[in-house]
Amino acid sequence: MNKYIGNLIKGAAVAASLGIAGSAVAQDEVTLRWGHYLPNSPFLEVEQNFAKKIAERTDGKVKIEITYAGGLGKGNELMTLAGRGAIDMASIVPGYYADQLLFIRAFQIPFVFDTPAEAMTLSRNSFAEIPAFSEELDKFNVKFLFHQPLGQYYLTGPDENCDTVAGLKDKKIRSFGADIPKLHAAVGAVPVSIGVGDIYEALQRGTLDYSFINPGNIVTNRFYEPGKFSCGPVMAITGHLITIGKRAWDKLTPETQAIFMEEAKVSQQAYLDWIDAFESKAVEDIQANGGVVKPFPDAELAKWKDMAPDLLGDWVKDMEGRGLGDEAQKVYDQWHAWLGR
Repeated sequence: MNKYIGNLIKGAAVAASLGIAGSAVAQDEVTLRWGHYLPNSPFLEVEQNFAKKIAERTDGKVKIEITYAGGLGKGNELMTLAGRGAIDMASIVPGYYADQLLFIRAFQIPFVFDTPAEAMTLSRNSFAEIPAFSEELDKFNVKFLFHQPLGQYYLTGPDENCDTVAGLKDKKIRSFGADIPKLHAAVGAVPVSIGVGDIYEALQRGTLDYSFINPGNIVTNRFYEPGKFSCGPVMAITGHLITIGKRAWDKLTPETQAIFMEEAKVSQQAYLDWIDAFESKAVEDIQANGGVVKPFPDAELAKWKDMAPDLLGDWVKDMEGRGLGDEAQKVYDQWHAWLGR
């Protein structure tokens, strides 16, 4: 072979290999389908902004389409769908997976946190410093991005006697997960497991006496219409997790993955800055629409806490029975240290 021709062939081969490598690094256009259990509303502003920022920072190559109100799957199906690749992203409520997300469900144990800020601080610290939390999601083939804080929980119903422990006896109260029903049962109430989308009709029909949810959701879903009276706040927990399926994650270049994590961190802080103002306005909106907001007195709340079991301690005992007692005790001890208790 002519030496000159041989060099040309070698050069062409090198150029081709560089071209292949370059195309592997460049982000292909992709549309990610995000399944959400909640209806579209201003309550999801931070998550919507996250999707917009991803599109902006990838020059439109990565688009995120959010389908609301269970349009891509019910709340208790979304994690599995994202893990299998049937959808790409999911908003996951830990309480809907109490027997699967054994560590993450602890974020929704009542009477652990006094404020949304406390709950979110422990979420941030736990995912950063306690491997069990991320490893649990790994088992279901999904990756944690950020956490939704929730406003404090209120009882909402047509009966004004929702501001005392005695007034809750025998009342049917909306509940969910493994631990919140124990909170309601402790004061003699009847826990009724029901999704957010079914609360309005349940209050109308009387199959619920009180909802149990934060003001933002009360306003978004107009629960003040069938339930004029809202009493609270009673407790704070974290909300849903924003996650991406590992199959979808693997479609993204390392540069795009870095953008996702940067924007997730920004969104986490934005949610904390946003939640207090949003929930305060939600309380005002409840009243502006004819609802009545009644404080749940500190003395009554103290009674409730005295009547309730040590739910975080019970969680540790439950985890011992599953062979995870040592890890759970470490979480218990670390959380108390972070909370200064």
